[in-house]
Amino acid sequence: MIGIINYGLGNISAFANIFKRSNIPHRVVSEKAHFEGVDKFILPGVGAFDYAMKLLNESGLREELEIQVLDLKKPVLGVCVGMQIMGDSSEEGTCSGLGWIPGKVRIFDPESIQRKPKIPHMGWNQVSPKKDQAIFAGVDYEIGFYFLHSFYFEATNADDTLASSVYGVEFACALHRKNIYAFQFHPEKSLNNGTRLLQNFAAI
Repeated sequence: MIGIINYGLGNISAFANIFKRSNIPHRVVSEKAHFEGVDKFILPGVGAFDYAMKLLNESGLREELEIQVLDLKKPVLGVCVGMQIMGDSSEEGTCSGLGWIPGKVRIFDPESIQRKPKIPHMGWNQVSPKKDQAIFAGVDYEIGFYFLHSFYFEATNADDTLASSVYGVEFACALHRKNIYAFQFHPEKSLNNGTRLLQNFAAI
């Protein structure tokens, strides 16, 4: 059973629809009781870092989610801002992140980007794997995934980078640390590649 964390950000229904079409058991987690029977989690998110942390902290879900992820070691997949708040901090705001993956979220330098519009990075982009991982099985790297962001995650430990992409600079677009996965791109908007990735996550 996959639990989609509903703390007020992210396209919950898009993930739910993909899991429904793929016959993957899932549940929207909006309160503590909903964690019962869930063995994997999606942490979605769109918007600003500080706002995401504020909503998560006020949702009443953070404490139980951290027990499930950090103590019980259940797999979790963070998407977009859901990925960024897994870090320590962000240049976008002043709040502390979850600190699940050591690193800082940084803003793209517009001077390094030739194509226009420069910011945000929006649209499809190829990804380059840094290591072999089952979660990317069957994915077409040339087609890549759909991105929409102005900030990127700079991991403290290079070994936590699962895949990278290039937008002015090379940046980590996928991270993996123990039972924690994180993606800057939007699998729920990435058609067949995104569906395959979410199916692979369900099979971990």
